[in-house]
Order: sequence, then structure tokens, then C-alpha cells
Amino acid sequence: MKMEIGKKIKRLRIEKQLTQEELANRCELSKGFISQLENDLTSPSIATLIDILEILGTNLKEFFNDTESEKIVFVKDDMFETEDEELKYEFKWLVPNSQKNEMEPVIVTIQPGGQYKEEKPHEGEEFGYVLAGSVFLHLGEKKLKVRKGESFYFKPRAKHFLSNEGKTVAKVLWVSTPPTF
Repeated sequence: MKMEIGKKIKRLRIEKQLTQEELANRCELSKGFISQLENDLTSPSIATLIDILEILGTNLKEFFNDTESEKIVFVKDDMFETEDEELKYEFKWLVPNSQKNEMEPVIVTIQPGGQYKEEKPHEGEEFGYVLAGSVFLHLGEKKLKVRKGESFYFKPRAKHFLSNEGKTVAKVLWVSTPPTF
């Protein structure tokens, strides 16, 4: 199977909202060369391809990976669950192996009187959306109530955790970047 390098370069260029001329200028190449390359009329040297891919925000390994086999839709059987009976929470990873990605989406279910374990400060950002019940977001010395239909977003510069002090089960869609769960 012949790989159409040109089509893939064109797609990446368009994603980066660059014209052929802008890409050519950044790579110190001619617009004509970029045009021929995108139409698979010529092939770049490895050094030139590396330069082009760097401008397009990727590298040789990612470029030649078969992205067609990349899984995009995940079904219930793909998801992984764990629970902590002492702290009264369940944890569901929505995307398997998401710790290797840039963000990690999970569903946290916290029973009344329960809490999710305390996390240490770390780089990145955290986002949560309360699907059911309400939770308290403990962020350093702050304690913030977040109800069903509300969300939270913070940079985790302090210790943090969620607790459920209500009488009903709380369920939160929680996304961390980079992955920390």
C-alpha cells in the first residue's frame, strides 16, 4: 500500500491554517515545491520532511503511525471501573489507557458521606461537571459547593478532593490534564 505523503501534509497544513506559501517560507522552500509535494509529484528528503513536520506540529513517528487504526469511539466494555468501599466512591475511566493522552476523562460516583481521595498539587488543569447530586470541592483551605448542572475548573496548585455531604449519590464527569487519576 502506497502512502500518500502529500495528501497527509496538505491535511496537516490546512489544520494549521497555513497557505502553501506560508509553509514554504517557514521551511525555506519554494511554494512550487510544496505544491508538487502535496500532489505527490515529488518526494522530500528525510531532512526536509523533518523540517516540514516540525512546522506542522508533528514528527516522523506520529506522521507515519497508522492513524486510521486509532480508536475514537469507546463502548461500555472498553471502560474500566474501580471502587473504594472505605471512602465510598466508584471511579470509571471512560477512555482506556487515557493516562498516555493529554487529558483523562473519568466519572466519579460518591456515595452520601463519601469522598474521593485527596490529590497533591500538580501541573495542569482540572474540570468537572456534576451530573447528579452535589459535591464539595475542597481546594486547599477553600470548600466550594457544586450542584447538579454546575461545573468547576481550576489549576491544581493546592491539595484537592471531592466530598459528598448530601443525602443522595453524587456523580461527576471529571477531566484532568495532564492525566493524574
